[in-house]
Amino acid sequence: MATLRPFSGFRPLPQHAAEVASQPYDVLTSDEARVEAAGKPHSFLHVGKPEIDLPPGTDPHTDEVYRKGKENLDRLVIGGVLSQDPQPSFYLYAQTMNRHVQFGMAGCVSVEEYEKGTIKKHELTRPDKEDDRTRHILATNAHTGPIFLTYHAEPQIDDIVDRIRLAPPPIDFVADDGVRHQLWVIDSGNTVNAIREAFSGIPTLYIADGHHRAAAAARAAKERAGMNPRHTGKEEYNFFLAVAFPHNQVRILEYNRVVQDMNGLNVGALLDALRNGFLVNESEAPVRPDKKGEFGMYLSGKWYKLEANPHHVIDPDPVRRLDVSILQENALASILGINDPRTDKRIDFVGGIRGLEELQRRVDSSEMAIAFSLYPTSVQELLDIADAGKFMPPKSTWFEPKLMDGMVVHFLD
Repeated sequence: MATLRPFSGFRPLPQHAAEVASQPYDVLTSDEARVEAAGKPHSFLHVGKPEIDLPPGTDPHTDEVYRKGKENLDRLVIGGVLSQDPQPSFYLYAQTMNRHVQFGMAGCVSVEEYEKGTIKKHELTRPDKEDDRTRHILATNAHTGPIFLTYHAEPQIDDIVDRIRLAPPPIDFVADDGVRHQLWVIDSGNTVNAIREAFSGIPTLYIADGHHRAAAAARAAKERAGMNPRHTGKEEYNFFLAVAFPHNQVRILEYNRVVQDMNGLNVGALLDALRNGFLVNESEAPVRPDKKGEFGMYLSGKWYKLEANPHHVIDPDPVRRLDVSILQENALASILGINDPRTDKRIDFVGGIRGLEELQRRVDSSEMAIAFSLYPTSVQELLDIADAGKFMPPKSTWFEPKLMDGMVVHFLD
């Protein structure tokens, strides 16, 4: 069963929350982060991407950068911008994007349960990204951004959340992108115990977003344990920061693809090759797929609708029947020669939040030759793959809205 544990978090004072909270460290380049944090000395980007406070071109993986992250975090604490709650608490984190609202419970989860599979994953991780976040955790002595978890919705937890949100939250602001973020502090003993008990009945938690953070937290915990001759397993470093959302509130957007060239084919030859695996029809309007097995393609100023052969959609393997897998196997690999989308420089990925206009722009600018729009992976597909112990192809899911860094911080001791 799953453990969700309260902790004495450090969080921004209400008057600083809107400036402190920042986009996750891994959705911005260093240059983008430098622009976004300009004129915002309290922005958490100074902690998550501290290279922005060093000369442009600084290697973000040098010791100097990680030391700068610690310095910037310490400055926020010493300056009173971040304040610690006096007793272990849970935090209810709500996000409102247009008409979509989701409520997640923030607390700490167990490294041991992550390693044993009570907390399930669905993505492979890259060692270089794990190395980066492990060094960041150890340097700052903190989990500075949460892992996004989901679980099968539980009415008992829903009832607790409904009672908590009747009170005004101490943190409530609308970010620059129009998303509203709210945070309630739950420090009442009875409610804390009720939340712990309710989550103890949840058999499995699933990582939705943040696989590299979770892997890094586990590695950092092992390193800290190795340096502690009195290690017991109950120290704070054995638990990492997460926000758990019920599966029926989680929203996944499509993760589209753009490709640099046609692998030596002309337009006619490419369309003929695609007809071996898809029904291909030209479309007068941009194509945003509205069902599984349907794809849009933008090529030479024209949109096409691609419909996969039905046997691909009903494949018994939960990974092979993903739309991202169908496209990869029947177009990207077999026709365009992109056999490993993790490493091939000819392909790029565009989150659905950017819209079809971004796909057209990338092609019309001649930066790319082809764009593919996809139908979003479903939450149920994610759960099925994690339960089967399998892994999704890279860039299968784009979660929106994103959890902001700096809403609450968990220190390792």
